Amino acid sequence: MSNKPYSIINVSLVNVSLCPNISILLAMAKRRLIAVLILLLGVGVGYFVYSSQLHSWRPFKLGLDLSGGTELTYRADLSAIQGADVSDSMAALRDTIERRVNLFGVSEPLVQTETGGTFAGSPEQRLIVQLPGITNTQQAIALIGQTPVLEFRLLKVGATAPPQGQSLASSSADALFEPAAITGKDLASASLQFNSGVGAMSQPQVVLKFNSDGSTKFANLTAQNVGRIFGIFLDGVPISEPVIEQSIPDGTAVISGGFTATQARDLSRNLNEGALPVPITLLSTETISGTLGGAAVHDGIIAGLWGVGLVMLFMVLWYRLPGIIAVVALSIYVAFMLGIFMFLPVTLTAAGIAGFILSIGMAVDANILIFERTKEELRSGKPTTNAIHDGFQRAWPSIRDSNTSSMITAIILFWFGTSIIQGFALVFGLGVLVSMLTAISVSRTLLLALGIEAKGGFARIIFSSGISRN
Repeated sequence: MSNKPYSIINVSLVNVSLCPNISILLAMAKRRLIAVLILLLGVGVGYFVYSSQLHSWRPFKLGLDLSGGTELTYRADLSAIQGADVSDSMAALRDTIERRVNLFGVSEPLVQTETGGTFAGSPEQRLIVQLPGITNTQQAIALIGQTPVLEFRLLKVGATAPPQGQSLASSSADALFEPAAITGKDLASASLQFNSGVGAMSQPQVVLKFNSDGSTKFANLTAQNVGRIFGIFLDGVPISEPVIEQSIPDGTAVISGGFTATQARDLSRNLNEGALPVPITLLSTETISGTLGGAAVHDGIIAGLWGVGLVMLFMVLWYRLPGIIAVVALSIYVAFMLGIFMFLPVTLTAAGIAGFILSIGMAVDANILIFERTKEELRSGKPTTNAIHDGFQRAWPSIRDSNTSSMITAIILFWFGTSIIQGFALVFGLGVLVSMLTAISVSRTLLLALGIEAKGGFARIIFSSGISRN
């Protein structure tokens, strides 16, 4: 009976001494499981990207400077558009041109607007049309075509309407007619119909249906100007000059300019394919051949491989074991970024590739800060696990602040820059964000999963950096 208390106390002490070891082992097993999952995920993403490009399942979307093609720059004439309607008119112009280009099956066309210098005392509004794979300039211009500019203009009080179909100079039209009250951006559809005449008296006409905004404008304009002549202009030529006899609230207008059936059919088709809301003038063309684009892709890949390879070599030689961990984390980062490029999708340009390579430098910079802080903690005598935790914690404010400032810069460049600058800013901003996450999470997880205690000897050497052994 006297031995029982001693036996119970002894078992209790053994259990207490085993609990910390079990907790440590479980924590280490958890870290290593997470590390293995991260490695498998990185390898899986990398293999998927490689296979997708090898078999062209989901190829990267390349810009004109890499794939070849033609870029057309147009200037929009907004002299007849009031200031409040400029942005709406440019948006309608962009949508119209994009719809027309898509009709010809051009792969991944890019149509966008931008503000240039000044034109006629106002900020110049430009339309940029990029046509990948189209290297024939005349063919590219033909794809845009001379789409008709449709305008509805009231005849000024006291003016005499010109003969129907007579071409007018811009100054003459402005002298006779008021600025356009309704334009092609207000048009929903056009269709060919015949009037109520019978046989030879039946005449083709084009019936226009306005959208909701256009219907409201048309209803108000016809209600307030009964008895006035309303000129319907196509490419500056008055094709019909009807008199407003009554308010037309249903958003329907009829063009009956003495057309043949073929002319009326072509007119309705052209209007449906894209009645331009404002006139445009071709300013410049730029054509890049597919050969030059392929060479740019090759050179970009070679530059990227050299850059990444040299950075990885430096990290391994200078930071040893942590450098190897940084290389693994960097490889996972590259795989993730390429996967993002595939699925967003991001249009890769030469400037975008430069932004990607620069973001790799940012990722390495974060690892350098972390490793230097960790080395300082090891020198102070802390255990390796604590040194890694504290090194990451103390490096985080610097990493956070530098990456945040870089992302703000990328946002500003994307918001105010042209298309080339936007490509750089988008890739760079995404790269900085992803690199910050991989540097903090992936590198720390892999380092902690090693479970090496760098108290001295070889373990201490491989956790040092440069020519130092401590």
